[in-house]
Amino acid sequence: MSVLIQNPTACEIRCVIRFLNAKKVKPIEIYRQFCEVYAQNAMSDSMVRRWVRQFNEGRSEVRDEERSGRPSLITEELVHAIDEKIKENRKFTISSLAMEFPQISRSLMHEIVTEKLKFHKLCARWLPKILTESHKQNGWVVRGVFDPLS
Repeated sequence: MSVLIQNPTACEIRCVIRFLNAKKVKPIEIYRQFCEVYAQNAMSDSMVRRWVRQFNEGRSEVRDEERSGRPSLITEELVHAIDEKIKENRKFTISSLAMEFPQISRSLMHEIVTEKLKFHKLCARWLPKILTESHKQNGWVVRGVFDPLS
């Protein structure tokens, strides 16, 4: 038995579909081969048929097409401005930051702080998730929590 490939990318799967479709392999057989190599949850039978149909209609691109949608409100300038506010006062709250930036909702502010700036809450302080040596030298270490010498 072959080894299952874990977490294949969508483009990888679509390339295989395109290749096998060019060799005139039927969609159900493509799906069966996927189940052997990628496991059943890689792509459904109906999605394989949909991609085969699109390739037969002339599609040659395996990557997703650009979609129009609501643009992201998170910009590099905004992230930098929020980072500067946090550096001014490390004992901030999401609500206090949201009051400083009224154009941003609290949920978006929380996303910026936790996902973009990689801070997490520790006691009453927000700290970077991964402390570097410069962080430790500049007083980011809380005694007894991250300091191995205590």
